[in-house]
Amino acid sequence: MVKGIYGLLVEAHGATLVGRLGAHRFDGVYAYVGSAQGAGGLARRIARHRAVASGARATRHWHVDYLLGLSERIDVVAAACEDPDAECALADELARRAQGAVDGFGASDCACRSHLFRLSSWETAPLAEALRALGLRPWSV
Repeated sequence: MVKGIYGLLVEAHGATLVGRLGAHRFDGVYAYVGSAQGAGGLARRIARHRAVASGARATRHWHVDYLLGLSERIDVVAAACEDPDAECALADELARRAQGAVDGFGASDCACRSHLFRLSSWETAPLAEALRALGLRPWSV
């Protein structure tokens, strides 16, 4: 089991309720930052996200689950890391490369502005660059 952090590249279109954040409209390409430090590690977390995106799993627990329910496609870039603060450091790095952030998204348990960022195009490069900036070795999943 590999623990780590990851970025999901998601194309989503439509409106949905996002837990306590309320109604949100998504229209474009977004990068979501997450971590997998618990049982099952990266493989289990990413498999769960893919199941939600495909419609095979209807449970909506985290903010990203609501976004994935609108997704047309997803890509994942991950890196092995056991630092519990790395997820927020990745969010800071990605914010420098993004066009904007969805305030509060995915950040209900930390002091970050957001863990969801709008990107200008469908490219995993910003995610990989942000992981490298943290001294990590990213790979596509």
